[in-house]
Formats: sequence, structure tokens, C-alpha cells
Amino acid sequence: MPVTTRRYRAGDRQAFIELNRDWIEEYFVLEESDREQLEELETSILGKGGQIIVALLDDMVVGTGAILPPHHDPGDGRKWLEIVKMAARKDARGQGIGRKVLEALIGEGRAMGADAIWLETNAGLKAAIRLYERCGFQHLSDDDLWPTPYARCNVQMTLHL
Repeated sequence: MPVTTRRYRAGDRQAFIELNRDWIEEYFVLEESDREQLEELETSILGKGGQIIVALLDDMVVGTGAILPPHHDPGDGRKWLEIVKMAARKDARGQGIGRKVLEALIGEGRAMGADAIWLETNAGLKAAIRLYERCGFQHLSDDDLWPTPYARCNVQMTLHL
């Protein structure tokens, strides 16, 4: 069965939390900003006008991602949105889950009226960076980096819609 995506439903809550905890704790340490977005996602993502996308394989949630107003406004006149909490189940990686979620999030961003999308990641997450690059995201230079609430994030990328 092919991977499909849809908007988040209340029954997806635990899968969203577990998938994100799994990848973060696999490579890094869960930070306070992570805890807030995961444990209070109804207010920290959805309550801020954001949207969550889930990827399904055989009716099981195998991937997630969210898009919401950014934690930082660069004040450049653009309508920015931020992509956060991209995750794929470890045993299902390499099946296009990330691409499906990212494409759906970009579509949500367009529907929300964004003209630019920002995200941040870590240089060690090579597959994620390649995915973002293939989908048109460009690296910010060191002079253009936004403040970040995450110790692990050392790469920032943007997509102009």
C-alpha cells in the first residue's frame, strides 16, 4: 500500500508524540521546547493556528510534521510559517514518508497564505537536509540565522513560495 497523508486527528496524538520522541532521543536530548510542543500540541501548535500532517502506511501513523507561525518574526514583510516536528518511524524510513509529509506541509503553508517557510535542523541529519534541499529549501548564511530555542539546531533553511 502506498504512503498517504492527511491532517491530524485527536486519535493521532500519541503517535505524534512517540514518533518525535523516538527520533529526538535517538540522536539528541529532548529539550524544553520539544516537551512543550509535544505535550501541549493542542495549544503550542494547533492553538497557534498551525496544522499537523500525519503519514499513513496500512492505516498506521508512520510519519508526522507540523507547520505553524514561526517562533521568530524576521520583520521582512513576508508571511512566514515554520515547519517543526518532522518524524518518520524508524523501521519505515526510506519509503518516501518524509517527502510526502513535507509536500503536504508546503501545501498547507500555501493554503494558509504563507509566502515563505522556514525550518531548522542539525548538520548531522544528512538525509533530512537532502530532502529539504530537493524540495527547494535554501540554506541561510551564518549572517541570516534566526534565534533558535534548540541547542541541537545548527542548520536553518528557507523556501520562498
